[in-house]
Amino acid sequence: MDVTPFEFRASDDALADLRARLERTRFAADFANEDWRYGFNGDYLRELVAYWLDGYDWRTQENAINAWPQFKTEMDGVPIHFIHVKGKGPNPTPLILTHGWPWTFWDYRELIGPLTDPAAYGGDPADAFHLVIPSLPGYVFSTPLTTPGHNFWTTADLWVKLMDGLGYPRFASHGEDWGAFLTAQLGHKYPDRMIGVHFTTMFPLDMFGGGQVEPLWGEGEESWEQKNIDFFAKESGYYALQATKPQTLAFAMQDSPAGLCAWLVEKRRTWGHTRGDIESRFSKDDMLTTVMLYWLTDSFGTSARYYYEATHKLWQPSHGNLPVVAAPTGIAVFLNELVLQPKKWAEKYYNLKHWTQYPEGGHFAAAEEPQLVTEDIRRFFRGLRD
Repeated sequence: MDVTPFEFRASDDALADLRARLERTRFAADFANEDWRYGFNGDYLRELVAYWLDGYDWRTQENAINAWPQFKTEMDGVPIHFIHVKGKGPNPTPLILTHGWPWTFWDYRELIGPLTDPAAYGGDPADAFHLVIPSLPGYVFSTPLTTPGHNFWTTADLWVKLMDGLGYPRFASHGEDWGAFLTAQLGHKYPDRMIGVHFTTMFPLDMFGGGQVEPLWGEGEESWEQKNIDFFAKESGYYALQATKPQTLAFAMQDSPAGLCAWLVEKRRTWGHTRGDIESRFSKDDMLTTVMLYWLTDSFGTSARYYYEATHKLWQPSHGNLPVVAAPTGIAVFLNELVLQPKKWAEKYYNLKHWTQYPEGGHFAAAEEPQLVTEDIRRFFRGLRD
């Protein structure tokens, strides 16, 4: 596997073009939308765009990203970008972290130091990990993507090849959102290669083909089913578009930075545990850096296609064994996650070894509660070290 060191430097022309577009933003009329019931609030979008123009500094964010060792490679014709940081400890565990949409690899930034060098953060050096954080195919620096058909199970195959190429025949995996699907797929298809799998989002791997979760609700879970119903009724409009006509949406998103900002950032408010105050969880700099990473790489369209590819060529099991996910499984349940599943179902579907519930934190757990996610990863894999 050929691996090349990578740094990203946005051109001055690209930044000048962005500024010109922001200065010409045509804001849609908005009224009776103080509670965001109709979608992104117009006053807050104006506030964000004003800060983007006169307060936000991309070069500072760019330098922070480039401070970590990044690389690019190509596997099966697919460009793959990743951070790779060696752990500092007696026997670090190889661990791959996988993001989702509308995430980027950079949402894991607060985990890098504590997981690779725990002693520097007051932890036990025995808990160190060799950390690999890739960008999903078609997302930000894993571009340009020029072939169709990439979804969470095809990417899982690429991750095995990537970790092989880096010298990690057995490894651990953590994922959130799409990364959780992908991590579960690793635990399903490659249980012998996995030290263990850990994630924060639970869905059956055949969900897009109609797979259902048995309603095995236990004590304390009585309200979860209605929460799930509410999410699909109120918050799944993005899915209908991205799973059917992602390219149509891409033309709009890649022409208007303010529009792209609204589409991506709205999910931070509604999916994160923000209680309606988005900046209680995410700073303007953090949110705009996510938007910039999609904007500067022209990758919204290929990232959105991930939904299309998961729904138009359905997942097929690699075997009929139970549990479906045979690798040792740890689940961190953030009670403000979008969808919550019964523990009794999880005990049947996964080789469940670890289950923790947290009252704080939502869908973007690694970005919202990095210390909790870090410690949960440590606790789970501590019991699985070779």
